[in-house]
Amino acid sequence: MSNSTTSSDGGGALVPRAAFLHSLELGAAPPRERNPITSYLTSLGRGGRPTQLSALRRIAAFFWGEAARAHLERAPWHEVRYLHMQAFRTWMIDGGAAPETTRRHLSALRRVLRECLRLGLMNYDDFQRAIDVPPVRGSRVERGRELSHGELRALFAAARAQRGDEGPRNAAVLALLYGAGLRRAEVVSLNLENVAADVTSVRVIGKGNKERIVPLPVGARAALVAYLDVRGREPGALFHPTRWGHELKRSRRLTDDAIASLLEVLAATAGVARFTAHDLRRTFVGDLLDAGADLATVQKMAGHCKPETTARYDRRGYRTRVRAAAMLAVPYGDDEHPPQ
Repeated sequence: MSNSTTSSDGGGALVPRAAFLHSLELGAAPPRERNPITSYLTSLGRGGRPTQLSALRRIAAFFWGEAARAHLERAPWHEVRYLHMQAFRTWMIDGGAAPETTRRHLSALRRVLRECLRLGLMNYDDFQRAIDVPPVRGSRVERGRELSHGELRALFAAARAQRGDEGPRNAAVLALLYGAGLRRAEVVSLNLENVAADVTSVRVIGKGNKERIVPLPVGARAALVAYLDVRGREPGALFHPTRWGHELKRSRRLTDDAIASLLEVLAATAGVARFTAHDLRRTFVGDLLDAGADLATVQKMAGHCKPETTARYDRRGYRTRVRAAAMLAVPYGDDEHPPQ
């Protein structure tokens, strides 16, 4: 999507984006205690901040130019009005952004404007008019991929073959990403006390600060027990880096990026096509539904707020449609063998 995209001025005419947004310029940052960006981001859970921060940077670049990506706190968010909001919505849609992506960006912008209202930077009428843009309709097929059972076996074998305590740790990370369907941020936030004493479940604080208890399948329990035998039962972060001395290692927590990196290494070692941590979560949901678990139960295990989110991972619908399609006899070529 290019910043040269035109936008409606409200009367049907199209004007260049830059001219349309000329009145919005970067200024001095407000005090931290009255900064809507600080207020909004600190209201989010740890796992949700990077995604919404990325969305806000994209929005800021649209309104105030690329330099604004690094200076969100200096942007006059309180000056955003309905026409600006509508222009951004149109720009995203016309640029081919998925409906879910556009909705997420608009949600971030609405939340920042609400913080402007709460902080006294914006009056109620201006806020209500600004956010009153039409909802974004539509959906897209879930992206990413699912891993086969053979790929999962190869990955666990590759982890177990790694030397030192790195192997048991990586196998346990895999076990929680697939066997419990945890998000990366949820895995790295786990402490030892989040694991049940008998290692039959983990207690997770997910998106929206919502807590859930996820039971572990036998294989995941075995992987976690093997890791705990190496790690020990000291309180603190469940997963540590492995390349520092004992004391320093215990004071550090594995990061989201470290999990992404270790998955890349395991994929290359196991000869498995590239995948992400979310692909393991996607596979967890799909495999449970394939095995006959009901949608409501899987939704709770995955920590989804809405059943519609869980349903997007449901492979059964497509497979049923494939079987139905196979029932039709399309008479292409039948003229070569006319009925007797």
